[in-house]
Amino acid sequence: MPLNKILSGLLSGSLFGAGLAVSGMTNPNKVLNFLDVAHGWDPSLALVMVGAIAVSALGFSLARGRLRPLFDDRFVLPVRARPGASLIIGSALFGLGWGLAGYCPGPAVASLTHPGPGLFAFLAAMISGLLLSAPLGRRLVRAHSPRCPTTMSLER
Repeated sequence: MPLNKILSGLLSGSLFGAGLAVSGMTNPNKVLNFLDVAHGWDPSLALVMVGAIAVSALGFSLARGRLRPLFDDRFVLPVRARPGASLIIGSALFGLGWGLAGYCPGPAVASLTHPGPGLFAFLAAMISGLLLSAPLGRRLVRAHSPRCPTTMSLER
């Protein structure tokens, strides 16, 4: 892998992790207070999500104006219009884990600098899920949509 790809990934990941830490997303209690609208709801993370959507929209807009990314041959973007069963089930499991533990994958990794009591249990469950999802996902894709592409290139 070229050094410029490694360095851009390191820079992007560091910026992302710093943003998670500054916004409070690495604090599971803050996240759980955001998710609990019935008791002491903390809406501050909604602003973080709105900001993330804005940055993502800007990134997609800039990508559409380029022939190719800076450090790769082509863009790889999602093309599916309707969510499939695997996306719905995966989203439900993600939300369940987030609601129970107060962590999602990015903030959990960023929290390794100051681990809390439930962090290692969450990471163990996350890694187990990742290891199980690959073989199950391949089997689902083969059974339900063997010729359906899930990504597209922005080649012109």
